[in-house]
Amino acid sequence: MRLVIATCSVDYSGRLTAHLPMAPRLLMVKADGSVLIHADGGSYKPLNWMSPPCKLTEDADAGVWSVTNKAGEELRITLEEVHSDTAYELGTDPGLIKDGVEAHLQELLAEHVHTFGEGWTLVRREYPTAIGPVDLLCRDADGRHVAVEIKRRGEIDGVEQLTRYVELLNRDPLLAPVRGIFAAQLIKPQAKVLATDRGLECLTVDYDALRGMESDVLRLF
Repeated sequence: MRLVIATCSVDYSGRLTAHLPMAPRLLMVKADGSVLIHADGGSYKPLNWMSPPCKLTEDADAGVWSVTNKAGEELRITLEEVHSDTAYELGTDPGLIKDGVEAHLQELLAEHVHTFGEGWTLVRREYPTAIGPVDLLCRDADGRHVAVEIKRRGEIDGVEQLTRYVELLNRDPLLAPVRGIFAAQLIKPQAKVLATDRGLECLTVDYDALRGMESDVLRLF
């Protein structure tokens, strides 16, 4: 993990263009190759980022970082002044340990994937990606891939997490097109609004009914 505090401007060119004017920011370069630009605000979400696989090229004389991916998108970071540049070896992360209910929900939905719909099949639990494992990767009745993120309580951060997974998986031509389902026992109204805006589906799960298999019907919003 490399952490650089620098006064910089950032220009993104690809599917659209975006510009961040000169200001102090945190540049994060992770071991998986991803590059993220953070400000001291805006919660956990970066101002801009490039997901792996991507290539970072540094021109020390010009003070420019160029981050490019296979799609030809570029994140160009112009450094005016570097205030701090440090690197740390974090080692292998043990991964997120879910609470009992959340883990059991994932297990039950994986075993009874037909509860999403007739003809559905499970590809894999904890499907690995460069930014973390997707709870369930499934195929629907038409053979299209679906990423499922499972929470006990569905909030905005879970929707953001699923959005990143779906965006990354859709870059793989062997999987695309991939859609997303956000499944939880309770989904907050704000999370539903954001999910709908992102083109994701929300699924409210009755844990007790699913655990006892009293009904195969879940409520899909």
